[in-house]
Amino acid sequence: QIQLLESGGGLVHAGGSLRLSCAASGRTVTGYSMGWFRQAPGKERIFVADIDYNGESYYEESVQGRFTISRDNAKKAVYLQMNSLKPEETAVYYCAAAIDPRIEVRFHNNDWGQGTQVTVSS
Repeated sequence: QIQLLESGGGLVHAGGSLRLSCAASGRTVTGYSMGWFRQAPGKERIFVADIDYNGESYYEESVQGRFTISRDNAKKAVYLQMNSLKPEETAVYYCAAAIDPRIEVRFHNNDWGQGTQVTVSS
């Protein structure tokens, strides 16, 4: 079983930046995709970005060029640098780790963290 612990959320003004971190413990993430989703109030959880074990990343179109996902395999950690944040990106951000090493996080076959709140004020 895996535990995913997110940190780094908070309140930021529009245009500001935050860096989210997620530390994994328990089962291995070696060879597994990791990533981030977000869920705004009253809306479904949606994909933000993922990264495979070799560092190849994929982004939801609206965050392309503003968000950067990275990982440290030795630390079993994944990060999300978010720049130029918008009020509509206020949400709970969830860390995800793929359950199957053949399937990327964006395809929803994941273990999940508890989430960290990101609030972007206008």
